[in-house]
Amino acid sequence: VQLQASGGGLVQAGGSLRLSCAASGRTFSSYYMGWFRQAPGKEREFVAGISGGGSTYYTDSVKGRFTISRDNAKNTVYLQMNSLKPEDTALYYCAARSGTYYYISRRSNDYGYWGQGTLVTVSS
Repeated sequence: VQLQASGGGLVQAGGSLRLSCAASGRTFSSYYMGWFRQAPGKEREFVAGISGGGSTYYTDSVKGRFTISRDNAKNTVYLQMNSLKPEDTALYYCAARSGTYYYISRRSNDYGYWGQGTLVTVSS
């Protein structure tokens, strides 16, 4: 599967952005999808994940502010980001994991497919 992320930009603290990740292929609904981010000088970290059936999982720092969703008919996963903070500034990546699992992984090594990053900059 090929992934194409978009929607990044510059926003003031407290603002919102919606990231999109369009996937190729006919089996999108079977993939676990994740959003990761990497800030300058830091390691890539898990942000949110969603199963094919719509179960979600978030890292603590974004709970209540970010929402991950997917539209399997459009082969697209979204990340709605509200109440953005300067510490949310990072390059955001979408990723896909094939297979059947009982959990949504937060380990980047578990995801075999990656899109290019889209930059989110939050000014204070």
